[in-house]
Amino acid sequence: MRLLVVEDQSTLAKTFRHTLVAEGFGVDVSPTAADAEHKTQNLTYDLILLSLLLPGESGYKLLRELRRGGVASPILAMIGNGSIPERVRCLDLGADGYISRPIHLMELTARVRAMLRRTHQVYEPILRIFDLEIDTTTRMVKRAGKEIRLTRREYTLLQFLAMNRGKVCSRALISEHLYDPEEECTSNVVDVFIRFLRGKIDKGFGFPLILTRWGQGYVLRDETPVKK
Repeated sequence: MRLLVVEDQSTLAKTFRHTLVAEGFGVDVSPTAADAEHKTQNLTYDLILLSLLLPGESGYKLLRELRRGGVASPILAMIGNGSIPERVRCLDLGADGYISRPIHLMELTARVRAMLRRTHQVYEPILRIFDLEIDTTTRMVKRAGKEIRLTRREYTLLQFLAMNRGKVCSRALISEHLYDPEEECTSNVVDVFIRFLRGKIDKGFGFPLILTRWGQGYVLRDETPVKK
């Protein structure tokens, strides 16, 4: 599952990301409301962890705009001291839950898991595109019934494309998804991983699932699975 953390304090954002990644989640980080709005317009997230302590009122404004814009992902708001007016305001603006600061990491992960359990019925544990199956619980991948072994990053890339199937994912977004901001990567690393993944997912099968949109990025076909 893919989460978005919206937090402007870099140390906190890094801590949240590492904690959630250790729990098995894929995590993107946005340091500003504008960046978070851009990501949610282009990607689908299973949960958004949103700081309402962003500069000015930008956290609250973002929460309102996400809901007005039709973003249906559950939102866990990170608030200040947890006063009643603060809690009421974040819920009225569309948050599904809140957690007060200081945030204890064990409580954070428990809240995230609980919120995902409540909304899990809208997320299929097995993603199916044509004859491709991705079990997001066991991380097993099959095409036409044949098991395909992927490296950790290859699987992360495939799941990212599958969660956003039918949408063009730019190289920049893919790179940000695959690597921490601190990690160094070459300019063609996304193309290299796409080539590796195509060699396992598409080579030897009837038609390609991973398509190139020249000058834009890559897209995984968005079609119904083959009926048996």
